[in-house]
Amino acid sequence: MLICIACISISCQSQTQTDQPNVLLILSDDQGTLDLNSYGATDLDTPHLDDLAKRGIRFTQFYAAAPVCSPSRAAILTGRYPQRNGVVGNSGTLHSDETTIAEMLKAGGYATGQFGKWHIGHGRPNAEYAQAPGPNAEGFDVAVGFLSGVVDYWSHFNYGGAPWGDPPRRHDLHRNGEEIWRSGTHTGDLIVDETLAFIDNTDGQPFFAYAAFGSPHYPMQPYDRYMAHYAHLPMQRRQYAALVSTMDEQIGRLLEGLKTRGLDRNTLVIFMSDHGHSTEARADFGGGYAGPFRGAKFSLLEGGIRVPAIVSLPGTIPTGDIRHHQATGMDWLPTIAAYTNTQLPENAPDGKSLYAIIQDPASEEVHERLFWHRPHAQTHQWAVREGSWKLVRNGRDTDGSPLAGTDTLFLSNLTIDSTETTNLAAQHPGRVAQLT
Repeated sequence: MLICIACISISCQSQTQTDQPNVLLILSDDQGTLDLNSYGATDLDTPHLDDLAKRGIRFTQFYAAAPVCSPSRAAILTGRYPQRNGVVGNSGTLHSDETTIAEMLKAGGYATGQFGKWHIGHGRPNAEYAQAPGPNAEGFDVAVGFLSGVVDYWSHFNYGGAPWGDPPRRHDLHRNGEEIWRSGTHTGDLIVDETLAFIDNTDGQPFFAYAAFGSPHYPMQPYDRYMAHYAHLPMQRRQYAALVSTMDEQIGRLLEGLKTRGLDRNTLVIFMSDHGHSTEARADFGGGYAGPFRGAKFSLLEGGIRVPAIVSLPGTIPTGDIRHHQATGMDWLPTIAAYTNTQLPENAPDGKSLYAIIQDPASEEVHERLFWHRPHAQTHQWAVREGSWKLVRNGRDTDGSPLAGTDTLFLSNLTIDSTETTNLAAQHPGRVAQLT
């Protein structure tokens, strides 16, 4: 897609084409709202992501654009609501006129690479599998990873159920659209190795690396030593914690790789989870931690969409700070544009640049309202947040059960009750009507 020529005013301060920062976007999968030490989990060891938070900013009210994988990821990459970009569920495909972060940065002179989980347009019947565009068609020069949503960490076969599971079971590991075999290599290790190899081949060109880890999404396959480390925990939490720590160690090696190459001080590092933790049977009905927040994956209550998010750029972004502003995964595209002095896509993003908020905690909120939509025949949900007020229709509780009776329209004031415990809809019918 064409790129507009208007420069982003906030980013046209001092950077030139030669000193643009690199960008490393790290995504975790099904990670609970508070599942880092730096977010309050007391039974986890996550030293590398906690250190990243110390070197940058962490957000306390950061939201995924959807409570499931594909629409959340598509919204991050396009900066636009799922209802605009075409991926409203796990089987959607990006509209052809959408511009991704990769396409935006590639037009600005960046080398672009995608590593790990794609899962945008590949939750489709096997006969149609080849028709869905992959990462190379969305602006990535190099793409190594798996295209579907549930892949064995060691064999790289998808055992996740229809349309990918039994039958048939499909091997899902690809490099630039061609099948490759790396059996016995943990997917997280492969992501680290391939990302660093890509960086080594950029020859000084600024790079955008999208490292999308599959952890801690089921199947629960961590390093053995972390299962031993967490032997004191109940099995449900034990295997989840072990997978989070496995991912943390892998991310630590990735960040150390930047440092040993002398790139750590000129790389904008962004980390977030794609949505809340899973309470599905395949995840042993839980294991993640959302603290007091209700909801989990598939739910528009806070535990399903409020996620950990960290950003760091040494020497530019303040260190060890916290931001309580409302933000969303869609904000990364315009924020990256601001920090890299690249031009925004012609299709205006729904996300807002977080540049001012990141640099100054006294900055005003950038979002007047945020919206969510979970179209599903049995669980059709929507939500809207305006200031402190949030209204959820047909919300799902943490265990996946639907809110019933008068709670099918659930109104909260999150400043007073961030746990969405008390439904204020009856007391504020005017507010319900406005938000509806």
